[in-house]
Amino acid sequence: MTELTKLTDTYSLNNGTKIPIVGFGTWQTPDGQVAYDSVLAALKAGYRHIDTAAAYGNEDSVGKAISDSGVAREDLFVTTKLWNADHGYEATKAALETSLQKLGLDYVDLYLIHWPNPAAMRDNFEQLTADTWKAMEELYASRKARAIGVSNFRPKHLDVLLKTAKVVPAVNQIFLNPSDMEDEVVAYNEAHGILSEAYSPLGTGKIFGIPELKTIAAKYNKSVAQVVLRWSLQNGFLPLPKSVHADRIEQNTELFDFELSAADMETIDGMHGVAGLANDPDQVNF
Repeated sequence: MTELTKLTDTYSLNNGTKIPIVGFGTWQTPDGQVAYDSVLAALKAGYRHIDTAAAYGNEDSVGKAISDSGVAREDLFVTTKLWNADHGYEATKAALETSLQKLGLDYVDLYLIHWPNPAAMRDNFEQLTADTWKAMEELYASRKARAIGVSNFRPKHLDVLLKTAKVVPAVNQIFLNPSDMEDEVVAYNEAHGILSEAYSPLGTGKIFGIPELKTIAAKYNKSVAQVVLRWSLQNGFLPLPKSVHADRIEQNTELFDFELSAADMETIDGMHGVAGLANDPDQVNF
């Protein structure tokens, strides 16, 4: 298990790239001043791993905050994602160029396919997946992306991708929190050397109302958010907490002065369904 001592400790991806064990998420963070201020606050608080996506609509503001932060590019790990409308060989390459322009970067550290089976393309899923991943592999070979991966993929989608892949995805970013541990997906990821990243690690806020979590948090003199993020780390996941409040952004970094007991880990592991479950990517209408 990776030593958990500070925010900038790293996991090693399957291609040897180092990725900080906690990332700052920007899903649902509106473009403009809010996104700019929150990313700047995160970088000031010590985050060096920033996660965005074309679909979030905030790459411009994220990029401006990165530029204005004064943090050296080589000290940062930046992720963005390919949106559903841009699947396909040429479209994938063009989409990353657009994202790089908005971010003001020459490369990203991680480029992910955001969803596996876009609604408009379901009749041609296998071929589009192969074409899209071929483009991703070429972007990786050209160093436009230091690592490539996927998001929201289930084992059946990964099976299709791996039929033609020359590069195994480094990451699968999934809805992962005490309410849905996605056991089958995580087991598949582990078996193939794919890191499980946790978006919505706090269950889009619903986790805060769980009485058992409040009790555990009080025992450690920590917040529910801190306990759940620590739980994620102790499970070997990489959580991507998001907030637009500077005090909570700071608080979410304070995860390294306590350790959850085996009994408390087991209790939290058993909270399936308390705050919603992951969407089935084959059923979403986008």
